[in-house]
Amino acid sequence: MKLQQLRYLAAIVENDLNITAAAERLHTSQPGVSKQLKQLEDELGFPIFLRQGRTLTRVTPAGKRVIDRAQKILKEVQSIKRLADEQKGDGKGSLAIGTTHTQARYVLPQVIRRFRERYPDVELHLHQGTSEQIADMAARDRIDFAINTGSQELFTNLVLLPCYRWHRRIVVPQGHPLASEGKVTIETLGKYPIVTYVFGFSGPSSLQQIFARHGITPHVALTARDADVIKTYVRLGMGVGIVASMAMDPREDSDLVSIDASHLFPAHSTWVGFHQGALLRSYMYDFLQLLAPHLTRRLVDRAGNAATPSDVEALFTDVELPVYR
Repeated sequence: MKLQQLRYLAAIVENDLNITAAAERLHTSQPGVSKQLKQLEDELGFPIFLRQGRTLTRVTPAGKRVIDRAQKILKEVQSIKRLADEQKGDGKGSLAIGTTHTQARYVLPQVIRRFRERYPDVELHLHQGTSEQIADMAARDRIDFAINTGSQELFTNLVLLPCYRWHRRIVVPQGHPLASEGKVTIETLGKYPIVTYVFGFSGPSSLQQIFARHGITPHVALTARDADVIKTYVRLGMGVGIVASMAMDPREDSDLVSIDASHLFPAHSTWVGFHQGALLRSYMYDFLQLLAPHLTRRLVDRAGNAATPSDVEALFTDVELPVYR
C-alpha cells in the first residue's frame, strides 16, 4: 500500500467518484489513477467502489471504512509537513478558509490585508459557499478554517470558537414607507414582500420562526446568498431587504435607508472552526487573533484540547464578544 494510492483514493471521493476529474486535479492520467485504484483493491482483497462498466457508482460499506482511514492518514501527513515548515520558521505555507459571501465581502478584507502585510509568502485560498457547502469542504479536509454563523449542528467535527456578534438590518429604498416608520414591528414588516438570505436546508430559519411566533407567514419575494444581490433587488423595488449589519456600506449604499432591527431579531454569533488535533502554524494563530482579538494562542490551544463542545463553551463564559456594526 502506497501513500500515493491513498491520495488518488481521496481525490476520487472528492470529485464525486469521477476518475477523470480526479486525474485532472492530480495532474496525472486517468489510466494511471485507475491502475493505482485497482492495485489497492487487489491488495485489500475487496472492492472499495461498485462499478457499472468503467463508471464508479457508489462506495461499498467496507470501502467507506477504508476511505475514512485514508483521509485521516493524509491529514496526519499534512500535519507532519506543517510541523517541518513550522520548525523552519520561514513564514511560508498556505491557509485555506471556507466562509459565506457576507463574511468574505465585508469582514475578511481588512483582516486579510493585515495578514498579508505580515505574511506575504503565505498562499491564501478563500472558498465561499452556504453553510452546507462549507461543512462539506471541512469534512473533505479542503479548508483549514471554517468561518460561519449558526448551523453548528453541521460542524460537529470541528472545534468552534466564537468571534463576534452582529444584528440584522432592514433595507429599503429612499422614500419607502418604512423609511419614516420609526420603530418597525414584525406586524408592519409582514405587510411587505421580503428579500433576504437563502434559508438553510437543515431546518427552519430563525427568520421564519420569528414571524411564526407572531402568527405571520412572511411573503418572501426572493432569497439569495449574496447581500449585494439582495440590495440590488431592493433597489429594483422587489421588496424589503433583511441583511447582516456589516453588509451595509455608508458610501456604496447611500441610496438606501438602513433601519435598525435589533429589537426584532436576536443577535447572531459568527464563529471560526478547525479540526481538533490539527497542527496550527504560527501564522494561523495570528490570523485567528486578527479576526477576533480575544482568540489568543493560549485560549485557542485550550479550546483545541477541550474534551467536549461544552468544555469549549465554558472557556468563553467570561469573554465579552465584540459587536460588529
